[in-house]
Parts: sequence; C-alpha cells; structure tokens
Amino acid sequence: MEKIIIFDTTLRDGEQAPGASMNSFQKTEVAIQLEKLGVDIIEAGFPVASPGDFTAVSAIAKNIKRSAVCALARCIYKDIERAGTAIKRARHPRIHLFLATSKIHLKYKFKKAEDEIVSIARDSIRKAGKFCPDIEFSPEDATRTEKDFLFRMVEMAINEGARTINIPDTVGYSYPQEIFSLITDIKDNVPNINKAVIAIHCHNDLGLATANSLSAILAGARQVHCTINGIGERAGNASLEEIVMAMKTRKDVFGNFYTDIRTKEIYPASRLVSKATGFVVPPNKAIVGKNAFAHESGIHQDAILKKRITYEIMDPCDVGISESSLILGKHSGRHAFRQRLKMLGFHLDEDRLNKAFLRFKELADKKKEIFDDDLRIIAEDEIRVVKPVWQLVSFQVNAGTQVKPQARVALKKKMKTFIGESSGDGPVDACFKAIDKVTGFKVKLEDFRLEAVTSGKDALGHASLRLKSKDITASGHGSSTDIIEASVRAYISALNKIESL
Repeated sequence: MEKIIIFDTTLRDGEQAPGASMNSFQKTEVAIQLEKLGVDIIEAGFPVASPGDFTAVSAIAKNIKRSAVCALARCIYKDIERAGTAIKRARHPRIHLFLATSKIHLKYKFKKAEDEIVSIARDSIRKAGKFCPDIEFSPEDATRTEKDFLFRMVEMAINEGARTINIPDTVGYSYPQEIFSLITDIKDNVPNINKAVIAIHCHNDLGLATANSLSAILAGARQVHCTINGIGERAGNASLEEIVMAMKTRKDVFGNFYTDIRTKEIYPASRLVSKATGFVVPPNKAIVGKNAFAHESGIHQDAILKKRITYEIMDPCDVGISESSLILGKHSGRHAFRQRLKMLGFHLDEDRLNKAFLRFKELADKKKEIFDDDLRIIAEDEIRVVKPVWQLVSFQVNAGTQVKPQARVALKKKMKTFIGESSGDGPVDACFKAIDKVTGFKVKLEDFRLEAVTSGKDALGHASLRLKSKDITASGHGSSTDIIEASVRAYISALNKIESL
C-alpha cells in the first residue's frame, strides 16, 4: 500500500477566508489538534504577512513534535528569510515556495516573460535551500498554465532541490478528468519527476475540490493539500475530512492507499476550527455537519434501526461522533418514535403509544424539530392520564390591551359536545371559567405554573397546576406550543382526575 501524505493548510489558506483569522494562541491550539489528528504536514502560516503570523508560525514550530511544520513564502528573498527564521526551531521544517506560471498571471500580475519567471524561481529555490532542506514548490495557477511551460518549471524546480511539486488548481477551474490527465501528463513528460512527490492543491469554486483531489490521487499524486471543514479563500479548499473518509469508505477504489489520519479526531478538530474561526459548520456539510448522520424520514429511520448500513455508508463513531441521530419530525414514523421513548425510559402500552404518537404528529406539524423534552412531556401526559370524562374539542379567545378577555370553550363528554363562554382577568382565566360553566365543578386553583421546556421560538410550553374541590386535590399537566392550549389541557386533566375519584 502507498501512503497519501496529508498536508493541512487550515492555518494558512484556511485562515485567508475573510473573517477567519486567528490569533497566535488559537493557531497553536489548532496545530496541536492537527498533530493529534495525524496530519503529516501543518502549513502554519505566511510569516511575512504580519508580525502576528510570524509569531504564530514560530510558536507552532516550537510546540509541534511529530508533524512537519511548513511556512509559505513568495519567490522573494524577504519572504524566504522570514519563513526560514520562523520555522528554524521545528523538528521537521519545510518551506513552501510559490510563483504563478499561467499566461494570465504573467501578463497581468507580473508583466514578465517565461524565462524571467524560470530564473526567479530557480534563484528562490536555491536561497530557500540554505534555510531548510525540505522545499516544496508550487507553480501557482498550474491548471491554467500551458503544459510545456509547466513541465519546464517542474523539471527545473526538482533539479534545484525541490522535494515536493505541488500542482495548484488555484481558482477551482478544473474538473476531475482534466486533473487526472494533467497529473498523468506531468508524470509522462517531466524526466526527473520520480525524484519528487507530486502534490495537489484544489479550490472549491465549482464545488469540485474534493473530487479533483481524489482524481489526482488515482493519477499519481501522493500528497494532498486540504483544510478542516474545507475553509479557505473564496469557496474554500478541498476538505480534509471528505478526502480521508472517501478513501476509507471506498476501499474498492482506494484500497491501495492509506493515510495516518486518526479519524476519530476528525469531529473534535472540526469543532475546534469552527470555534476558533467563528465559522459555523453548515448542517449539511459532509462528514462533520449536524445532519451528516441524522435521519428524519420514517422510511430511513425504520431501516436504520433494522440495519445501519441501509442508509449510512460510514459509522459516525469512526469520525468521533458518538451515534447517529434519529431526528423526530413530521416525516418520522412510529418505529423511531417508539425507540426514542424507550431510550428515554418510557414503555407505553399500544393504546397509549398510539395516542402519544398522534399528539407527536400534531406537534411535529407545528415545530421543525421535536426535542427529547417534548417527548418526555407527551409520554408523561399519557402515563398520568386517567380515562378522560371531559375532552377538549376547541377553544377560542378574544383578548388584547383594550379588550376584556373573552373565551369560548367546547368540551366533549360521552360523544356529546358542550360549549361554555366566559370573560376573565386574562385569556387563561377566561378559559378556566368557561370550562367551569360546562362541567359545573366548583374548584379552587391552588397552584399554576407555566414554562418553556424546549428550545427555540416554537418552544413547547408546559403548564402544571393543582385544583381543589371540597376534600379532593388533583394536579394536571398539559403541553402545547400554544401556552393557552397547554393551560386548558392541564385544567381539564386535573378536572378528569377529580371526577374519577
């Protein structure tokens, strides 16, 4: 098997994403996690960019023991000198030089001829070699460079001592077959290519960074540039977690290759980078997104509970996530609902389960996501419920700052509907008085509490109260996203208990 070298540029290219900059402490913290993850090379920064970046690269070089620490430099002496100084304390130092080679860059950025570019690159590689023996060279915008000139630059760089030749798809312009052909052509047309490692660096402007990187591996690249969460300039870089897990999952394609990545550290690394940069990981982000191992569809949930591989091609534990999530919502089925209740410690008989499931479906139509606390309230209501004498049919409230609250409540008893109307000090009080008119009970409200038991604007409200009728005291509970409905259900629940005693 052949090893694929993982070159992580989260702290350099990733940090160049607008708004993603980190201070020296944060970068060092991320670097330590990258080493724990098993990254082979950490591109720690661009030392000449700022005093802060120089300090951060120096700190990382001092603290990292196993991974190589790399500093980026343009083909300018002050860049090279600054990079060499920043990494001098690293156990495994590397300098990464880059110089654009496409006609677009030569014409509009440098205004130089090809021979001048070759000369600048040659001198820079020689100078960098005096600071560090491990030199990586990138012909920037390689995928838009004329191939004959690209071959010439690569051959020269290797002759001058570059151990790694990186082929950047700087603007995310290529597609997988094109990348495969380019790597193949470099292998076939650069005489000394066997003296260097071919690397690939893909951007995600067309959403193809991971696919292009994997294609390059199949063509002969043995080092991959990538970032945690795929962050980076513009649309970002190839995602480390996607590349590594694609290779691990598709062994039928990548079975001849391996990495030293400890995949269980992927999710912790993702969380840390998200925290350090302030970039929230999109819910649908592959491998590390909130929904990557989440299932709401009832069909999917049922199959997952029977055999995980029906709808999951990876084990979430392999990337550091404890388990799959069966998200309960309006698409969920009875199997997942029953399973979640069991996990929460509720074992309802079939009749109560059916009633709880109907309430769950009603709630799911009102909320995007059902939380465990929602389920606890629903299940507890079913456990507490005695055989209902009175059942809520509907209620209507008219209330406002300039209006005396009025309530109209319809209750059902033995298949017959009764309607009561009343005013009150507030909408809840008006409802309670309307219910009293229907039932004929004379009760005293001894305690009443209302709280939001779940998260978000559509939180489930839970009402709990205690009623006293003569010598009988009974408690009632009700829940709904409508706090008036929750209160009404709690009141009826307590009245039913009083009537049953």
